[in-house]
Amino acid sequence: MLNLVSNGRNPGFFADSKQFVNHYCVFVVRMNTQNPFKPTLANTVTSVLALGAFSLVAVAPAHAAGVDAGTLIENTATATYEDGTGPQTVDSNTVTVLVDELLDVTVTSLDSGPVGTTPGDAVLTFELTNQGNGPEAFELTADPAVAGNDFDTTIDGIAVDTNGNGTYDPGVDQILTGPETTAVLDADDTLTVFVLVTVPAGATDTQESDVELTAEAVTGTGAPGTSFSGQGVSGGDAIVGSTGADATATGSLLVGITTVDLVKSATIVDPFGGTSAVPGSVVTFTISAEVTGSGSVDNLVVIDAFPTDTTYVAGSLTLAGGTLTDASGDDAGEASATGISVDLGTVAGGTTQAITFDVTIDQ
Repeated sequence: MLNLVSNGRNPGFFADSKQFVNHYCVFVVRMNTQNPFKPTLANTVTSVLALGAFSLVAVAPAHAAGVDAGTLIENTATATYEDGTGPQTVDSNTVTVLVDELLDVTVTSLDSGPVGTTPGDAVLTFELTNQGNGPEAFELTADPAVAGNDFDTTIDGIAVDTNGNGTYDPGVDQILTGPETTAVLDADDTLTVFVLVTVPAGATDTQESDVELTAEAVTGTGAPGTSFSGQGVSGGDAIVGSTGADATATGSLLVGITTVDLVKSATIVDPFGGTSAVPGSVVTFTISAEVTGSGSVDNLVVIDAFPTDTTYVAGSLTLAGGTLTDASGDDAGEASATGISVDLGTVAGGTTQAITFDVTIDQ
């Protein structure tokens, strides 16, 4: 019996045994001693080696695109046999395959929805991922003129998240210069990218606008399968993958312009049951804080000083019909010797808050 075993050999490029699977084939040539036409042992070995019995090295993908670009996959077949002198081993030549570089990329918006904004500066956040199997840099382009926009922004720059906190930090995060190109990213590496824009002054409440961010592999783009000879890792080829080596994602802006209007009115009850403003009359002031727009305002505080020649009626301060204490810190309201203050906090657009208090005209 003649056994031929083909073994894939680990060339030392893998971190551990889990990163490859060595498939092998055993070819058995049985020689019938009763066959007068049996070949010689040497001829049999030569014939079997000529079959090119090679093993396949299956590598557990280290990332989305599989085996690293530049990896050498080597393979040598081995035949063992016995002759009159004992066990013998014969090796085939070694076949070496250089893994080419795949060019692939994805871009996604990291904003959970349209970014609320007002006219002025705004930031859109994206994530770029090198989906290829080798190191690659990517050229970035931001396009504010997207069909269907209510308005178009001005692109002020593209920045990368230098400190990795996911938030644009002026003066910290690096603003790319044209052509805006990332540093080289290893396979499967991600990069957070900020598109800095200016919303025009003419944008109005509830208007929307999209901005597209496109990333293109610096080595090249094209139809899947397009080859760039010798431009891959270790002098191999660079092959365009399924994404075409470019990708685009869309970020959205939603204008929420919120304004606050204060309307103050007064009603009078005089000591005689009428509405005359005479000494001793009680004047009730009503302040309506009307918030309009689709957004909200924060830290809204209404302050009113007591008019000259009047005295505040203790305990008369109210908000939305509910009584507030005059003391500081008990609730949203406070009445001092000089006036009242009511902290409304965050108030959404479309909301009106009514505040009242009483004073007496001095006698």
